[in-house]
Amino acid sequence: MRVYQTNEIKNIALLGSAGSGKTTLAESMLYGSGIIKRRGTVEAKNTVSDYFPVEQEYGYSVFPTVFHVEWNNKKLNIIDCPGADDFVGGAITALNVTDQAVILINGQYGPEVGTQNNFRYTEKLKKPVIFLINQLDSDKCDFDVVINTMKDIYGSKCVQIQYPVQTGSNFNEIIDVLLMKKYSWKEEGGMPIIEEIPEEEKEKALELHKALVEAAAENDESLMEKFFDTESLTEDELREGIRKGLVTRSIFPVFCVCAGQDKGVRRLMEFLGNVVPFVNEMPKIHNTRGEEIDPNSDGPTSLYFFKTGLEPHIGEVSYFKVMSGSVKSGDDLINADRGSRERIGQLYACAGSNRIAVDQLNAGDIGCTVKLKDVKTGNTLNEKDCEWRFDFIKYPNSKYSRAVKAVNAGDTEKVMAALLKMRQEDPTWVVEQSKELRQTIVHGQGEFHLRTLKWRLENNDKLPIVFMEPKIPYRETITKQARAEYRHKKQSGGAGQFGEVHLIVEPYAEGMPDPTHYKFNGQEFKMNIKSKEEVDLPWGGKLVFINSVVGGAIDLRFIPAIQKGVMDCMEQGPLTGSYARDVRVVVYDGKMHPVDSNELSFTLAARHAFADAFKNAGPKILEPIYDLEVFVPGDYMGDVMSDLQGRRALIMGMDSEAGYQKLVAKIPLKELSNYSIALSSITGGRASFTTKFSSYELVPNDLQSQLIAEHEAEKVSDED
Repeated sequence: MRVYQTNEIKNIALLGSAGSGKTTLAESMLYGSGIIKRRGTVEAKNTVSDYFPVEQEYGYSVFPTVFHVEWNNKKLNIIDCPGADDFVGGAITALNVTDQAVILINGQYGPEVGTQNNFRYTEKLKKPVIFLINQLDSDKCDFDVVINTMKDIYGSKCVQIQYPVQTGSNFNEIIDVLLMKKYSWKEEGGMPIIEEIPEEEKEKALELHKALVEAAAENDESLMEKFFDTESLTEDELREGIRKGLVTRSIFPVFCVCAGQDKGVRRLMEFLGNVVPFVNEMPKIHNTRGEEIDPNSDGPTSLYFFKTGLEPHIGEVSYFKVMSGSVKSGDDLINADRGSRERIGQLYACAGSNRIAVDQLNAGDIGCTVKLKDVKTGNTLNEKDCEWRFDFIKYPNSKYSRAVKAVNAGDTEKVMAALLKMRQEDPTWVVEQSKELRQTIVHGQGEFHLRTLKWRLENNDKLPIVFMEPKIPYRETITKQARAEYRHKKQSGGAGQFGEVHLIVEPYAEGMPDPTHYKFNGQEFKMNIKSKEEVDLPWGGKLVFINSVVGGAIDLRFIPAIQKGVMDCMEQGPLTGSYARDVRVVVYDGKMHPVDSNELSFTLAARHAFADAFKNAGPKILEPIYDLEVFVPGDYMGDVMSDLQGRRALIMGMDSEAGYQKLVAKIPLKELSNYSIALSSITGGRASFTTKFSSYELVPNDLQSQLIAEHEAEKVSDED
């Protein structure tokens, strides 16, 4: 294939809810442009997009698939994104490296939660949007209802380019109000028959044409002046107005298609080729230094690697966007993130499971290569003396977590290596080796997301694993003052061990004054502060450690050992073994032995004294609380609220957003464990949610007693 220039390249993300028909549309686009000789189907498991075994197993797209079509001397790079919300990482990746979104809508259901989520991402990233109503051949499709719903949600920016003469099994004709022509197809679809609009459709077509002309004219002053003068625009002027409106998101054109029957697909590609903005017409991307990068083929060569695919018999396939300059096979580039040098092997234009060898790719283009030594997802490769880096893709927080364990202990390292490799393919899989919980935890976007990961480990890598509910990262603290003392004494021949520590613990709050005295059981203890250290704990909160020992009762050299003993106990709290926080410890007295005292003795004494005092200081367990936003159709709101109340959630408010209800709540992390499954079950998969850590709050007393009892039982079990 020929080398395309920047002003001949368009990059497009194909989005839509699960079942909206993106993979089928991709097949029709590839077939219509001649890239493939026959169209595959999802049912036959022979499509260009869904070619990974796990995708064929489940019948869903799991990974974004990059392909291209050549149309009217333009190159359209298209990324077919998974529809399920669990695989949202693919959509976010695609939107960040493309310039235009085509959002498919299932004509049977109209805009769904997935549609809303995708639109929100385009809004956040300021990407142009074209809506495509698919499956017009379904008897359940009511086009007028779908259009009215869309206008209710997206307003007057939603402008029809086409409408079907009829939907259902007799669907065969579309009226195009941009070209003012009727398109019809034979039963096999493919090439359309283009005719004049029949008399009975002219009035409706003219009305929609006028609305389109007005919407297009609003994006350009000269076009607006002409519209006021003549109330019409030429076809080229219409295209120019729509292009400008797309760039500023002031117009959302609506097209019709039946991808399964290959009807309307060629007209869509014609519009994409003629009207959608080129790479150089879109706002420029900034590098990590905030510098604006111009997609100029004459600039320094810089490639951003946005996706890694692990393919059987090939290994890693690295997908990149040429941010600047041009790249050729054999080029030597430097990895700005890792400092290593890479030689680019064969370059390919992407076509899903197929790849077409090319000699060169220019700024703005998307391609892939194989067998790179040291390039990971998110890395940038530059030519010599160019030091650009890019970090513009931000993924959503995880929604579902599971502890993972190899069935065979000997496979533990292999499982970790496989997990880290898989994260290169999908950065929304987050792998954490939690020192606190003593578990390996995999975080994802939902139950299906992690089930897919498990399937791949067990079927592709032959590594059986088990998922478990992860432990909750509780915190421990205290609510009142307490005093304790402990003597550690051990004699076993030769030098012994001796250390005695007297200390006071109390809750710490930012800005509280230093202590001057304490009173316990009628006895007063005056403080004479020798030193104070405030420790910002890695897990949040503080430990304030005060040395108030007078008269040389404990030698100064043993104070760090005492602090270490306290910290050891803070790392494994006395109640449940969780991290403790927000505690002030005052060491005010003790005893030592001229021969037997050493650091270990005082560390052990401090541990016991701190644990005893902590348990008498009104100890409380804190649990992580998350901010929760649920987007749900109004008819499910009551059921969703009822479920949340059963999960100890505190409802903070409700709002209406783009045709859906938004429910805002605060909820304990423990109650979020299976929430994605429950919400999907309650709403038939039509709701979605986001979470964000908020704060630590006290657990209810009954739950605290249960957690302490479980920890004690666990300790006994470990000892046995």
